[in-house]
Amino acid sequence: MPHVAALYRYPVKGFTPEACETLTVLDDGRIAGDRVLGIRFADTEAADDAWSKKTGMVALVNTPGLARLHLRFEEKALRLHISIANAVLVDEVLNNESRKRIAAAVADYVLTLDEHPLSGHPERLPLRVVGDGLTPRYHDDPAGRVTLHGRGSLRALTGAFANAEISELRFRSNIAVDGLATCEEQSWVGRKVRIGTVDFNVVKPKLRCLATHANPKTGERDLQILTTLTKILGQEQPTFAVAMVPSHGGGRIYAGDEVSLVD
Repeated sequence: MPHVAALYRYPVKGFTPEACETLTVLDDGRIAGDRVLGIRFADTEAADDAWSKKTGMVALVNTPGLARLHLRFEEKALRLHISIANAVLVDEVLNNESRKRIAAAVADYVLTLDEHPLSGHPERLPLRVVGDGLTPRYHDDPAGRVTLHGRGSLRALTGAFANAEISELRFRSNIAVDGLATCEEQSWVGRKVRIGTVDFNVVKPKLRCLATHANPKTGERDLQILTTLTKILGQEQPTFAVAMVPSHGGGRIYAGDEVSLVD
């Protein structure tokens, strides 16, 4: 029986994940604690509590070196911890002053990287931390949605790269499932799937971006994921994983939950 192999959430948009044993799916179709913060450019014309495209933020798509960071967010305390190797970059409880320190620390780190979106763009500084730390709102799509991929699809992609090690963290899904055939989850679009006790409508395939080219360990763009999905695996567009919304309200899903289609 297919089952949940791993669960992830991404407290800060475009930064590294937290692995979880359980996730709470909210009635609006988002994951509690997922994309509740973002680090936005100064010249991005959007209110701090409003959705905006990831191109207006420091994110993995434009700053692959973010993949080297380790992030932890304590929801109850609203405490954000970011480190690299043994060095702590950020350890702050969110308030007006700490947001400035967090933004400055991230900017200092980004400016040390070979590839980043601040070079030649002084108008993007100072960065600003947006979000209340509670409300999921900075997804790729304004609608949010939960994302899922099968590890069978990951193994097929690995084979296309002569079995090079490919971490599923490149794809930033909330749910990874074992026990599915290659791309089986793609055939679920338009159908309903049950994970534990929560039912989801599978809305669409998940279109990928350059963030997938970044190695989660080194922070370097090392594999041409997008062209491999289209040219080698024969997709019309580079898709990996599917986007879903709960069909009858939210609930909790757990590592090990069974995954099945609902007639």
